[in-house]
Parts: sequence; C-alpha cells; structure tokens
Amino acid sequence: MTEDAILQGCLQNSATAQKELYQRYSAKMLSVCYRFAHNREDAEDMLQEGFIKVFSQIHTFQNKGAFEGWIRRIIVHTCINHLKKNRKFNESVDLIHASSIQVREESVPSIVQAKQVVECIRLLPIGYRTVLNLYAVEGYSHKEIAVMLDIEESTSRSQYTRAKQMLEEILIKKKIIQKPKEKISWLKVVTGR
Repeated sequence: MTEDAILQGCLQNSATAQKELYQRYSAKMLSVCYRFAHNREDAEDMLQEGFIKVFSQIHTFQNKGAFEGWIRRIIVHTCINHLKKNRKFNESVDLIHASSIQVREESVPSIVQAKQVVECIRLLPIGYRTVLNLYAVEGYSHKEIAVMLDIEESTSRSQYTRAKQMLEEILIKKKIIQKPKEKISWLKVVTGR
C-alpha cells in the first residue's frame, strides 16, 4: 500500500490500513520509545499509547511535512507525557533497538559503538537523559523542550550541558572514547550539535 492509501484507509477506520501503518512504522517508533523508557515494558506501553493517539488524531494530519515525522512527534510527546505521569526510575532497558538510533552525522564508526553510547546515555539521570534525547537526537529547541517539560529554557540548556559533560565522562571511563586533546565535543561530532 502507498502512504496515501494507508492514510486514506486510516481516515476511514480500515483495520487493514491501520495494521499496515503500524507494521510500517512501529519498529522505528519503538526505537524512539526505548531512548526515553525505563524498561522494555514501558517502551512498549509508550508505543501502544502513541499509536492509539496516531489513529485517533490522524484526521489532523495536513500533509505539511513528512507523515513519518508527524507520527514521530506524537510518539515523542507520548513518551514525555508517560515519563511525567508515571515517574518510574528503573534504569534497566533492552538495547536491541539501539542500532536504529538516528544521528545527524554518519560519524559513528560501528553499531557496537552506537549501542555502547545508548547504554551510557541510559546511565544519565532522567532529566539529563530526556533533555539530551530531545535536543541532540530529536532536534527540538531548548524553548520547545522547556514547554514540553514545564521547565525554564535556561534549565533545559543547563541540563543539556551537564548531560553532555556527564556522558563524556562516562564514555571516557568506559574507554569508549578517549579524552579529547582539543575542546571538541564528541557529541557535536555524533549529532551535529
């Protein structure tokens, strides 16, 4: 099915179109959920809740921008709302979907290193991790993050800075990266930010 056919089918509540939409985008969106989730079950809950919102709000998609991007925004907001609502701080996570993390530059040398970086991000405090994911990976501005998380823009900026510093320390300690000789952030190389 084409994307337009799926969209039209979903607008008419076609179970076949909804199934096709879910099959086409669920793996990518699950990888988004894993970056925010505390554990596998939370990630799957976020995904299910997010797709329920996608199906119930599909009539609001206006063909401005990519359909996948529209779905991703709903999933990210669902993850944020889930974190705000549940406040569970179990730090275990299944990293099987870490390989599908999308970075802004093609500079991560291997999938193993990408998984190691995601594993290290999981060690950050929830606030740092959330701001880092929203800003560096999802591309939201600090102003947008402040609105999403009900914090000050300056808090978003400082949490991002602290998250980068803490993550760099963790990566050096685990010998995933070497201490940079120059003041060039490894995260800037990976994400373009």
